[in-house]
Amino acid sequence: MKLSSTPALIPPDPEESIADLLLERLHRDPAAPIIEVSEGGTWRPVSAHDFTAGVESIAKGLIAAGIEHGDRVGIMARTSPEWTQLDYALWFIGAVSVPIYETSSPSQAEWIIRDGALSGIVCETEAHAEVVSPAHDGRLWVLERGAWSALMESGKAVPDAVLAARREAVRGEDIATLIYTSGTTGRPKGVELTHLNFTTAARNTALALEWIVRPGSRSILFLPLAHVFARVINVIALFSPAVMAYLPDTRTLIKDLAAFRPTFLLVVPRVLEKVYNAAEASTGGGVKLKLFRWAAKVAIVSSREQDSRGGLTTVRRIQYAIAKRLVFRKLTKMMGGQLVYAVSGGAPLGERLGHFFRGIGLTIYEGYGLTETSAPTSVNRQKVNKIGTVGLPLPGQTVAIAEDGEVLSQGFHIFRGYHGNPEATAEALRDGWFHTGDIGSLDSDGYLTITGRRKELIVTAGGKNVVPAALEDRLRGHPLVSQVVVVGDARPFVGALITLDEEMIPGWLANHSKSPLTADQARIDPDIRSSLERAVARTNQAVSRAESIREFRILATDFTEANGYLTPSLKVKRSLVLKDFAGEVDALYEEAAAKRASSDSAK
Repeated sequence: MKLSSTPALIPPDPEESIADLLLERLHRDPAAPIIEVSEGGTWRPVSAHDFTAGVESIAKGLIAAGIEHGDRVGIMARTSPEWTQLDYALWFIGAVSVPIYETSSPSQAEWIIRDGALSGIVCETEAHAEVVSPAHDGRLWVLERGAWSALMESGKAVPDAVLAARREAVRGEDIATLIYTSGTTGRPKGVELTHLNFTTAARNTALALEWIVRPGSRSILFLPLAHVFARVINVIALFSPAVMAYLPDTRTLIKDLAAFRPTFLLVVPRVLEKVYNAAEASTGGGVKLKLFRWAAKVAIVSSREQDSRGGLTTVRRIQYAIAKRLVFRKLTKMMGGQLVYAVSGGAPLGERLGHFFRGIGLTIYEGYGLTETSAPTSVNRQKVNKIGTVGLPLPGQTVAIAEDGEVLSQGFHIFRGYHGNPEATAEALRDGWFHTGDIGSLDSDGYLTITGRRKELIVTAGGKNVVPAALEDRLRGHPLVSQVVVVGDARPFVGALITLDEEMIPGWLANHSKSPLTADQARIDPDIRSSLERAVARTNQAVSRAESIREFRILATDFTEANGYLTPSLKVKRSLVLKDFAGEVDALYEEAAAKRASSDSAK
């Protein structure tokens, strides 16, 4: 078994809770801003003192409402300061926060409510309340109904000493949050994460990624706080000198980036793909499009030369200076002008995007983790950022590769178990290791590369093992492609189901001097088909012929959260797609067989 390990920089403290991290920030500098709140297009700073006072007021309100130590309380809301304060308020009193994605359907919410046995739920809107109400007859607070003010008012009757006693009773081994997995392969499982998971992960990650926590660091969080990735980074930032902002609606992202001017971001690859594709589409075609593509190539090649040569050739320096003046500065200014770093997780980033963004001046540190590992397991570092890998294990963590290629993880960050599911817990936690279900490898320096999921491995009729993620991630780089599902299990060759990104169709058509088309027309347009064929050919260059995509079909519908084919963390529910689109998969292979038979008869 091959291992990669990084010693802990700060040992676990079994007496420490997440609340202690916030209080540490408060005592260090109570007047310093800890978050900023958007008000009419401007950002108002909120001090650590005022933020913590708000947390304590809500915590007292929850005590007054009868929430006890260990009670589980659901949160269904968009990313916001209130979400964060409520999370901390529950931690202050030893309660357990249970996120429910604000895009969840009634059936998804019902499973969490019933399985988690929630004592209460806080909802942002009336629409959210309608989703949870059929399955929940307990305490329900709706912010649109004034629940925030009501909690603060009722909390005034709770003495400070009572709150202090509740906070001091919290131990590291206590469950801090119950997060349900995305459910890509079945019923979501409730992952029990403790205060110790969060505090030790936060303290050690902060030292490994010091640019997050240095004075002057600023970030705007737009990923769902229901996801562990956003939660842990949020905890890290709030006990450091960084300033956080929260964006509930990504439709205003570009405008808010320009106004808030962050220094680092937390992203998923799909966001970076959309930024790149939107920048390309905004050129309007013609000479400007050619200039953008030339500059993008310069950025990618320059980044790669930095790795291979340690610097740029004279010709490349000249090209880079021109590209920076004409293209790169506009892109960085669009993102606020101060953005230097980003952490990417949740899915593979891909080398092309990694090199492009580093080339324009935004370094992406790709990392890896799961809900069960309290988010971060490994991440690239400032000194050595190996694009294409997910970096070294974070301090206090060990990664191993089993004989069958599965990635195993060990350390203080590993979850306590699956709520009410001892069988699944025993299956995941074996021989002192968490079995991630992912397939990967370690290089000679201990850097981890993730290649796919064990359960998604395709074995063709010819016996070839194919990892779909490598093909899917590359093909999604095409501006028209929204989602890809590679197929081919027990089939004669590898194929793909492709959905189109309807938002990108108008810009692509304009850039290619074509008349507007509806989404249905675009699916059968020969030029779009030819463009996708070229993209498939480029994708296939990364694999052997036996692993390459031979045929593909463009589906009539995209995969979204609304139609149930994407999880809230934007992962495709592969098993559901294969079930519901079995006819499309059969048609792909039937048409290929018919073409081959026709070709053979013509010989």
